Amino acid sequence: MKTTRFTLASLASLALAASAALLAHPALSAPSDNKAAARPDPNASPIYGVTIPKGYRQWEFVAPALEKEPLNELRTVVGNKIAMDAYKKGKLPFPDGSILVKLAYKYTQSPDFESALVPDHATTVQVMVKDSKKYAASGGWGYGRFINGKPVDEAQHQTCFACHAARVKDRDYVFTRLVP
Repeated sequence: MKTTRFTLASLASLALAASAALLAHPALSAPSDNKAAARPDPNASPIYGVTIPKGYRQWEFVAPALEKEPLNELRTVVGNKIAMDAYKKGKLPFPDGSILVKLAYKYTQSPDFESALVPDHATTVQVMVKDSKKYAASGGWGYGRFINGKPVDEAQHQTCFACHAARVKDRDYVFTRLVP
């Protein structure tokens, strides 16, 4: 009788391979929890399923804006590389994968300079994601509006596309122009 020696590493590899084979076989894998799969992501916007993109604060600057009454906000927009390349080339419509993020703040007078307004507290982070197939019904864009990192309600998201369509349809539904 021949004795076979197994190392700890070879036993671990064998166990991993066996587990993967069992899980890959539909009849042998654990039953799926359809309720869990159907639960929406609590961090995603209603209607569109948009989330706040990781690392967006390192993205390139598009432009600032001062929003007057009734919002009274300082706003700045940043874009991912795909959106920024399109802006720089003057390419419309924006290509799929473009993402724009608007950061909005209430403002206050600077304590250091009388004529300057400076950001006070953050109000919203707003996100536009271009996916012409997924968001075909809304001009190719999905929208997300977040307060304190959480999406606002569905009623507020229902206004996003209508506002953009009424004012900037000819610019691929994007308000912000690249600042030189």
